[in-house]
Amino acid sequence: MDAKVSSSPGSLTDQIVVPGDVVLDLSAMTNQTIKLGSGLRQDGDVISAMKAGKLRYSKPSKYWVESSHKRYTPCPEDHVLGIVVDSRADNFMVDVKGPQMALLPVLAFEGGTRRNIPKFEVGTLIYVRVVKTNTGMNPELSCTDASGKAAEFGPLRDGFMFETSTGLARMLLSSPTCPVLETLGKKLSFEIAVGLNGRVWVNAASPRAVIIVANAIMNSELLSGTQQRIMVEKLLGKVSE
Repeated sequence: MDAKVSSSPGSLTDQIVVPGDVVLDLSAMTNQTIKLGSGLRQDGDVISAMKAGKLRYSKPSKYWVESSHKRYTPCPEDHVLGIVVDSRADNFMVDVKGPQMALLPVLAFEGGTRRNIPKFEVGTLIYVRVVKTNTGMNPELSCTDASGKAAEFGPLRDGFMFETSTGLARMLLSSPTCPVLETLGKKLSFEIAVGLNGRVWVNAASPRAVIIVANAIMNSELLSGTQQRIMVEKLLGKVSE
């Protein structure tokens, strides 16, 4: 297979690369310090991909390959959508799509005390923060931010939850706002919560709006910014006919 070769930084940014693709030629880049993230390796003056995914870039100089995985590996400070699977004396057992169930202490809420322990039924969807992860141990979650405030964390009522890849979740959380959400936001009013574990929750005044938003997001993963905007416009045009 012929490898793509890029001598100018950014020419392959946001493009799909596969193992062996040469993404940067350092001999053609002067006075630039490049930081390599996951999925890339350096061999002399050549930077090549080691796994398939989208080549990403963040200022000032970091490149990495973002892969789309269904399985999620918890990391501290990740914001995720969990599903309560069991309630115990000291913890809720929560599925976050990781290798193990996560623990949400019954006191890990703003102002949490033994007198006001929340009651969650099995199946409750909650937006939580990953606090601790240790190899071989259940990850620990919290429904507060680092300062102990509830912020946006807690149960998500009503709405519709669907699963995506972790790569798509990261795109939805990127800054500035990704084109699919920006274009939808100009036409529709909706709430959204995105977990880095590849779960997305959407709520709106009408079921039709929820379906439009969910379909647009699921269709956007492999599209460029321009393609995302065109796809959303077509989707909105069809439902308004």
